[in-house]
Amino acid sequence: MAADSSLQPQQRPVAVDAPGVAAGASAVPAAARAPAPRRRRFWLFLTPLAAFALLAVLLGRGLSLDPREVPSPFVGKPAPAFVLPRLDDGNATAKLEDFAGKVWILNVWASWCGPCRDEHPLWVAFARRSKVPLVGLNYKDKRAAAQPWLAQLGDPYAMSLFDADGKVAIDWGVYGVPETFIIDRQGIVRLKHVGPITAELLRDKIEPLLKKIDG
Repeated sequence: MAADSSLQPQQRPVAVDAPGVAAGASAVPAAARAPAPRRRRFWLFLTPLAAFALLAVLLGRGLSLDPREVPSPFVGKPAPAFVLPRLDDGNATAKLEDFAGKVWILNVWASWCGPCRDEHPLWVAFARRSKVPLVGLNYKDKRAAAQPWLAQLGDPYAMSLFDADGKVAIDWGVYGVPETFIIDRQGIVRLKHVGPITAELLRDKIEPLLKKIDG
């Protein structure tokens, strides 16, 4: 019997490609895909190792810094304004403008501060040999305690400002006592030192800076 010409030739089954494989392309053998998991494991190992190395570098850098050399947003910036009564005379006041055009030092101290007592003889000796005004900022103290303290140990200050509530010290970014600032003729803070000064600090840093900006 003659074949029915209306019948279509039998079609071959079409292979279904694996997901992600382009039509007509053969699937990638499993062995060829093996490096991808290995790469992921490599990065999973490398990431914490790199983080640890970075932490070690930052820690080493921090340990190499002098903890007394605390970065201050005021260094290189204008000194904060203030108006305060004087320690020796509650009716007299002093303000930042009184020091315009002068190089001067602000030393934050208190009679209850042990390290202030430690550094005090150095300031007494400094005041005897230097013409740079040393101004005290008496911090959260009592007049009845601060005035006898200076009378007993010597008063190196051109004047001491009485900051009873510590608000001016906060404006200056004071962390505690003692602290020392150097201000230039333009009213710019040139140095901040946290903690008691030493003879070496005076000789190697403070006095050379004063000579440079007050020369």
